[in-house]
Amino acid sequence: MINKTLKIRDLTLRDGQQSLFATRMNQDQVDRVLPYYKKSGFYAMEVWGGAVPDSIMRYLSENPWTRLETIKEAVGESPKLTALSRGRNLFGYNPYPEEVIEGFCRLAVKSGIGIMRIFDALNDVDNMKSTIKYVKQNGGIADCAISYTVDPKFSTRQKFRSWVHFKALPHDIFTIDYFVEKARQMEALGADMISIKDMAGLITPVKAGQLIRRLKEEVRVPIDFHTHDTPGFGLASVLSAIVNGVDIVDTNIWNFAGGPAAPAYELIHIFCEKLGIDTGVNLDAVTAINKELKTIREELSDFDTCKVFPNEFDFTKNKLPKEVNKLFVKAIYMAKHDREEELLSACLEIEKYFNFPEPDEMVRRAEIPGGMYTNMLAQLKQLKLDHLLPRVLELVPLVRIKSGCPPLVTPTSQIVGVQAVNCVIDENKDQPFFTTKSIQFVNLVKGIYGHTPIPVDPDFREQLTGVREETPYDTKNYKKQENTIFEEYGDMKLAENEKDELLLELFPTVARDFLQNIVEEKYTENIHAIEEEKRRKAREAREAYERLTPQEKRDRLMQGLYSWTDLSFPEEENLGRS
Repeated sequence: MINKTLKIRDLTLRDGQQSLFATRMNQDQVDRVLPYYKKSGFYAMEVWGGAVPDSIMRYLSENPWTRLETIKEAVGESPKLTALSRGRNLFGYNPYPEEVIEGFCRLAVKSGIGIMRIFDALNDVDNMKSTIKYVKQNGGIADCAISYTVDPKFSTRQKFRSWVHFKALPHDIFTIDYFVEKARQMEALGADMISIKDMAGLITPVKAGQLIRRLKEEVRVPIDFHTHDTPGFGLASVLSAIVNGVDIVDTNIWNFAGGPAAPAYELIHIFCEKLGIDTGVNLDAVTAINKELKTIREELSDFDTCKVFPNEFDFTKNKLPKEVNKLFVKAIYMAKHDREEELLSACLEIEKYFNFPEPDEMVRRAEIPGGMYTNMLAQLKQLKLDHLLPRVLELVPLVRIKSGCPPLVTPTSQIVGVQAVNCVIDENKDQPFFTTKSIQFVNLVKGIYGHTPIPVDPDFREQLTGVREETPYDTKNYKKQENTIFEEYGDMKLAENEKDELLLELFPTVARDFLQNIVEEKYTENIHAIEEEKRRKAREAREAYERLTPQEKRDRLMQGLYSWTDLSFPEEENLGRS
């Protein structure tokens, strides 16, 4: 059943810029669009978490807490601000102790976050419990996300070898039932809403519709749908989610949409108008934001992964050409009747008309995230082995199965991708697979990061890690980062408050450099301030002396209030000994 209202979560300032421009928007660029966001009518806007805190410290020398608080001050209570958090792992690999998770959640909500989107790279609900609890305790909304993925796709050669050795390859792992059960578990833990988080854009329109229908039947909280356009399913799958009753969808504004990012809000707006759905969004404000975003995108051209601008089109004034309007009508009909190929064809024609990037066919065939693909290719190029990429792609399913079939989402996508490259390196050296292995892959197999979707073979775990049983991370082994005291800077501390301490815990290397630069800048500013104060007092003393009568000057000289040096005033720095 189609809802008559649909809430929109705008991703432009976090996922949008991260997907397209390596998270390089600076504070000035963000500030330029905030007055319009205040009037936008979006239900929520994602502005924090993900790569934002790390990137703005690393590349822009900006404080993540300041970024969040500035946005909150500008937009007020509407839209609600959203952040992305990786459960017990927060932003790293290893789980954090309770006090770090509590502090992060408390200060994030206090600084402006209204909705915390909580996910786990393994879909291990146990890893989400603490964050759900602390977000809700501090008055935030717990948005629990299911990381959408698909079963490993095996080559003909792998299937043949499996048949020869009478070993059945795992299948039917990530079914509709699997995702619905995860949602039910999250709701039982206190989730205020459930998100389908399709970070790789792999969910097809029919699967999206099936999943939304089941979730609407079996959980009571609102359902949010999040996908990307990378392999070309995005727009069609969002439309399918809408006609099947989804409550919230995630979009980007026109100039920050499409390609590896989420679909454009403006296209969703047209669909909703034709379906009689009210999004509550102020299209005039969105148009104003988009105009500014075009300039910002031009400023970020060095980091633009697509370098393809969508055609300019003012949706507040211009009418759609008849042939394009027909495509929207056709897409809606096909979505309602689960006619997937025709729905995809219509949506791709719409995006082609407006000049959005074409689907990434490699990602579509390999069924892996675009970022994972580019990371593997970069690793191979560095080793001058990029001609072996097809073999790496063939080994990704094997690596996934061996490690418990983790969803391909940050950071497991990187762990699996790196290990697939390592296996090809081993093969190239006539060594057994997994001779070369990363510590992250070892920890994944060992159980450090949590429960995997399917059990890891105990023999393989023992071979790789030395233990047969799953071994969770013991936070008793956690060592807090040292808060350095700089004697050379007047005993200033590296982290001067709890927010700084959290940055240090969550991003040890990047935050240490960032905070040390702040210490050095503050010390330099203090030195300048002290010198300026000395000069000010000297000027005041001289002015006071000049106002004295000759007799008063002699009296003060005899009383020792001035020296003969003072009287000559050879330098300003020698003044003011009074």
